[in-house]
Amino acid sequence: MTVMDLAGNYSIEGSNQEESDQPSYHGILTLSIDENNRIIAQWIIGDHIQNGTGFYKDQILVLNFNYEGEDQEIYKGVSVYRCLSKDILDGFWSEKHGNPLYLGSEYCVKIKSSQFLN
Repeated sequence: MTVMDLAGNYSIEGSNQEESDQPSYHGILTLSIDENNRIIAQWIIGDHIQNGTGFYKDQILVLNFNYEGEDQEIYKGVSVYRCLSKDILDGFWSEKHGNPLYLGSEYCVKIKSSQFLN
């Protein structure tokens, strides 16, 4: 698998940095590749948008992300995904100001282009 195989849109199900193991959000993750083979990421969860950049090596994808909170502060974190296949990412994440006792989690499945049409 190459970095180019990761480009596309993914349906995501995730949980926040809290005690519960139950999914607390759903959304879309879009991955694209820049001219230096680095990953450009954008998460859309409801009306919330997060942006990130990162890299891929040996079936591991690492993304540094940031977003503006409702308090107009910038929040930052890192997501790490195991690339189970070119269509499935299984990961965890942490924010600088999140609960340090827990990690968030995210499971991503690539959306085939025909799924957008239905």
